[in-house]
Amino acid sequence: MAVAIALAGMLIMPDATFRSFAVGAMLAVAATVLASMTLLPAVLGLMGDRINWLSIPFAGQRGKQGAGSGRAWDAVVRTVVARPVVSAVVTGAILVGAAAPLLGMNLGNVGIASLPKDSDSRHAFDVLNREFSDGVLAAEIVVDAPQIGDPAVMDAIGELETALAGDGFFGTAVLETNEAGDLALLTVAMPGDFSSAESRAALERLRGDYVPAAFDGVSAGVYVGGPTAEAVDAVATQRHYLPLVFAFVLGCSFLLLLVVFRSIVVPLKAVVMNLLSVGAAYGILVLVFQEGIGAGLLGFREAPVIESWLPLFLFAILFGLSMDYHVFLLSRIKEHYDQTGDNAASVAHGLRSTASIITGAAVIMVAVFAGMASGDLVVFQQVGFGLAVAVILDATVIRMVLVPASMELLGDWNWYFPSWLEWLPKVNIEGTRGAAPAAGPVAAGTSPAVVPAP
Repeated sequence: MAVAIALAGMLIMPDATFRSFAVGAMLAVAATVLASMTLLPAVLGLMGDRINWLSIPFAGQRGKQGAGSGRAWDAVVRTVVARPVVSAVVTGAILVGAAAPLLGMNLGNVGIASLPKDSDSRHAFDVLNREFSDGVLAAEIVVDAPQIGDPAVMDAIGELETALAGDGFFGTAVLETNEAGDLALLTVAMPGDFSSAESRAALERLRGDYVPAAFDGVSAGVYVGGPTAEAVDAVATQRHYLPLVFAFVLGCSFLLLLVVFRSIVVPLKAVVMNLLSVGAAYGILVLVFQEGIGAGLLGFREAPVIESWLPLFLFAILFGLSMDYHVFLLSRIKEHYDQTGDNAASVAHGLRSTASIITGAAVIMVAVFAGMASGDLVVFQQVGFGLAVAVILDATVIRMVLVPASMELLGDWNWYFPSWLEWLPKVNIEGTRGAAPAAGPVAAGTSPAVVPAP
């Protein structure tokens, strides 16, 4: 559900690429859920005990409660619960510090110059750029006027051509008009990489100085396109819509957790912790690729920008995955708390019973993402590294330290649910359990009834 909410947030973006990805990913998620609810139970029923055939020797002895990894996670939770203030402050400071470089994130599009120098594409670009002084790229200037042949319009186009010729960066300009005579296309060559700082500065001069000066007082619409303009406009669009997507995803997740766990504190903490995880991943991404800290050691290529679509993509994927982890962990804690009323014991039980599964799933995903980051293309290196770092932080620092520390500090306040929200529907994500006692929400400061676990 959390993944679906995160992907649905991408539908807010006007970019057709994001919408296509979101629809395709949501269909894949729906197919996976359907298979897990139908095909998987059928296969397990057919296999029976034979499902344990070909198990790996000496790996994970089943049925020994508290053995092996259970004792290790017990030691972790005992340490965290014994010093919740220190654990929360230290881990929080680490995550905030890791997220700090996010303020200097430079969004853009990784250009041709970021390709490996021995690649055919990079070699062809360098040759064309060297042999053709005008460059292989161009800015496309569209003039929309009632009549292109109008003297005022033609004078404005001529003034614009003169300004471009005197700029020193732009190359040859070619003018074309349509048969109806109401549109003109002025194509101006631009040397170098479309994503370079020089190209972006030239586009800013074209849009901010040359076009307004040439067409001042002229009845015509002027639009500047081309690869550099597309990259700049894409970044501007995503900066505008990112807060809307974040607000939609965070709001829906908060409401979902509010209904499921019947607590105000739990969803607030979930939102904050997931933002810390994503923010830390963003910050480390900036440190490695923009600042180049450790890039050579890790085998990555330094880049002046972070791919413009990457923050939204990472947020959607990571928020969905981390929220699933959070619900999985908290459902175990809440289940035990409803049975015993012991907050500390419930935190230990939830962490011990889910730690191995969460860690195992995280290891699998990190291995997949590391494979994605092992290529030569900077874009895939950024995607794979960002996903891997965020999953590691979320499955260790967040789930295993910050969550239990915060729950220990807040105690019964974790499950505070005001009476004026009692009208909300009661949803049990684990289904109806006939043997479990019915336990209403516990207000902060009260002593819940202790009911022996069945």
